[in-house]
Order: sequence, then C-alpha cells, then structure tokens
Amino acid sequence: MANELIRMQNICKHYGHLQALSNVNLTVHENEIVGLLGDNGAGKSTLIKALSGAIPITSGDILVRGKKVDIRSTQDAIANGIETIYQDSALVPQLSVARNLFLGREPLVGPRFFNRLDHRKMDEVARDLLKRVGISKNIPPLTQISSLSGGERQAVAIARAMFFDSDLIVLDEPTNNLGVAETKGVLRFVRHARDTGHSCIFIAHNIHHVFQVVDRIVVMRGGKVVADDINPKCSSVAEVEQVITGISEDDVSAAVA
Repeated sequence: MANELIRMQNICKHYGHLQALSNVNLTVHENEIVGLLGDNGAGKSTLIKALSGAIPITSGDILVRGKKVDIRSTQDAIANGIETIYQDSALVPQLSVARNLFLGREPLVGPRFFNRLDHRKMDEVARDLLKRVGISKNIPPLTQISSLSGGERQAVAIARAMFFDSDLIVLDEPTNNLGVAETKGVLRFVRHARDTGHSCIFIAHNIHHVFQVVDRIVVMRGGKVVADDINPKCSSVAEVEQVITGISEDDVSAAVA
C-alpha cells in the first residue's frame, strides 16, 4: 500500500442540535482514487467541505502526510495540496480559459508593483495543459469559458488542479448533467490524474461511473462511515447499493411479501 496522504480522524460537525458528522474517519493514500458514496444527507458534502476549508469542523483532526494541519479556509486547503472541483467547476464564465486556469494566482511580468499579467506564459501553459488532460480539440486559450461544453469546463478545472501540483483532487459530482461523450472524457481525466501522481476523492451518485475509475469505495450513511474498504473489483453494484441504503435483498423480499 502506498504512503498515507490524507487522514481525517474522528471528525464531528454540529449545526446546533443537528449532528451532520459523527466521528468520521477517512484516509486517502498516495496515487489512490477513493470513491465516496452515500444517499442524500449521508454527510458526503459536509465532509468534503470540511476537508476543503469551506466549513469549520466541530472536533477532530486532519493530517497531511502524518502532520496535523489546521484547515479553516479554502486557501489553507490549497496550501496543503488539496484542491476541490465542484460540479459547477467554480469557473468564471466571462473569463478566458487561460485566466480561469490561473484565477487568483496569475503570473506577473516586469516590476510587481505594475501588476502586469504575463499573458504569453498563461497562454502557453493553457495550450499545454489542455493537451495533457486529453482535449484533442484545438481550444484557443483566449476562448471564454461560457462557450465550452460541460465536459470541457471540467477538464479546465482538473487541469488547473494538476498544474498547481495539488496532491489531492476532490471531485464533487463531476459527471452530473454531462452527456455520454463528456462523461467518458471526465473519467479519463480522473485516471490521468492518478497516472501523473495525484490522488482523488470521487463523489458521484452514479455508482457505475465510480466503479470505472476508483481503487476503493467508502460509504457514508447518517453522518457516519459504514464501510471504508470496498474493492470495486471484488464487489458488485448491487452489493454496494445495499451498503448505501442499509437494506438487504432479504429485507426487500420480506417487505413485498
């Protein structure tokens, strides 16, 4: 087994009297794709928001390569090599592909106090990155994000995470509302991320997509982890669905009878 990259230990999150997460433990190893599954309200999004710095945890620890870290903002997460890509890609539609790749981290040219953006460098990097994530279509770096397809937008978001050397890329419903061809492209990008030295947490309601790319499946239910070592090569979709719902085939048969 590869070295441990991320460990979330005894994570709890309370909203007043509502306990959204209860002593959740989650590990991700280097060069590993972990599928995080669960029904609506299982706690997946809350856990990911805690890891990405979008919400503070009530208690528990987050460790990166064995070192305890304090993640209180998305900037803290990024500084610790954690990049989260939500289903809306968190891109600015009115800006170009190149600007979105460097959003908030644009390279400058000349004296820093002039704040002149290095457009040539951004364009060169954008062209190279789009090829690296598998986009064969010639998309000029100055193309506005609003003119791209859903799959192409996801590719830009993944390329941004890869360029800034994120150790962990968290993908929250990356195939939601995508066509068949675009979905295949996103799944290909996920595999490519692992092949180039990145780890991923892959969240999706479509279990079939998860089975195509992940090394291990973690299932949450009611704010808790109920399974954390499901091997997709040794398990069926139906078996994982039973873990997600907590309802066995025998239970269904008894209810029908």
